[in-house]
Amino acid sequence: MNQILVVDDEIGIRELLSDILSDEGYQVRVAENAEQARAVRSQGRPDLVLLDIWMPDTDGITLLKEWAGGGLLTMPVVMMSGHGTIDTAVEATRIGAYDFLEKPIALQKLLATVIRALRHGESQPMQEWSLAGLGKSPQITELRQRLELVSSLNTPLLLVAEPGAGAEICAHYLRRPHLPWVEVEDAAALLEPEPLLQQAREGVLYLPEIGGLSKQEQKGLKLLLGKLDKYGVRLVCTVSRSLQEQAAAGEFDPRLFQALSELVLKVPSLREHREDIPELANLILLRGMEEKELPRRHFSMAALNALRNYDWPGNIAQLKAGVKTLALTALAEEIGLADVERVLTQFQVTQAVPGAALPLHLGLREARDAFEKIYFEHHIAQEHGNISKVAEKSGLERTHLYRKFKQLGIRVSKKGSE
Repeated sequence: MNQILVVDDEIGIRELLSDILSDEGYQVRVAENAEQARAVRSQGRPDLVLLDIWMPDTDGITLLKEWAGGGLLTMPVVMMSGHGTIDTAVEATRIGAYDFLEKPIALQKLLATVIRALRHGESQPMQEWSLAGLGKSPQITELRQRLELVSSLNTPLLLVAEPGAGAEICAHYLRRPHLPWVEVEDAAALLEPEPLLQQAREGVLYLPEIGGLSKQEQKGLKLLLGKLDKYGVRLVCTVSRSLQEQAAAGEFDPRLFQALSELVLKVPSLREHREDIPELANLILLRGMEEKELPRRHFSMAALNALRNYDWPGNIAQLKAGVKTLALTALAEEIGLADVERVLTQFQVTQAVPGAALPLHLGLREARDAFEKIYFEHHIAQEHGNISKVAEKSGLERTHLYRKFKQLGIRVSKKGSE
């Protein structure tokens, strides 16, 4: 049964819409203001929201922006207003509203819109993690502002970020709607850059972790830089190590380093904006429950404080893994301090002694897969994402290695480089 949230400050309208929709077989919840709507949304994702624009505490457009900015606009929203204008409808649609209804709402139009909106919601994939998912701290707010300043430029952008800190999310922020996004999954593709540029024409070409590029791949990147304007491509690169030190050591082309250093932004590590961690942990948990990947859980205040105080060397990627582990292994609905301490201890053991947390109770095939996953993740981290060096250490061909990563669910081939 589809659940619909009706948000309107007029009790007569709330009751009328609730009665009509209930008679049609929908499960209806009501909220008389934005505060109540936030509370309902925090408990789970409704299938549809009918949202009044004019409310006394917070207007509907502001609430819509708030949900969009916080990664919570994962359901269709139909705005309602008795004083609607074209400009307001356009603004609501731009933010992410599905449709706009003017009051008084005709019964047939209401029901038809509800049916279309619900079908639209069912057909849409879950939204990818957005820039809003990095937090609301001053550091992230400043990063968002700087990204906005450079969003209209075509200058190549270099993002300096630790692995897992959210560089790819920042790069996605620069992508214009409906234009190509091409991620370089194998740095060897730089040896012949023309196909990459053709795929990314007028869009964004994302090149992760350039610190491990071979000399030949660096030459290919220089050639690619010279052709960006021809194809209207915006290049976004990431690096986790100092290119300046690599250039000084003769490991990185100084001229390429200079060209890529014209526009540089640093993505803060999670420990640099740890005040965001409690809200991010709750958001990760909520999204997991809404996607039916995680059971219903909630954090205690002590648990959230412990998460905030941890340094998270793997940044947001590690926080996501930690929250999922907590949700799947907690014995009670409330995730407490003891749960967090248990999981964080396991993280530390695994990092210090790869294989120490290997689940030996599994069958041979499952245990082997678990070991191989720990093995490859360890060497990927040791080699800073340089897949050629991982292939050399493991004694596997790169093609076989990529297949192995896919089999084990290791999503790092995108950062592969020689």
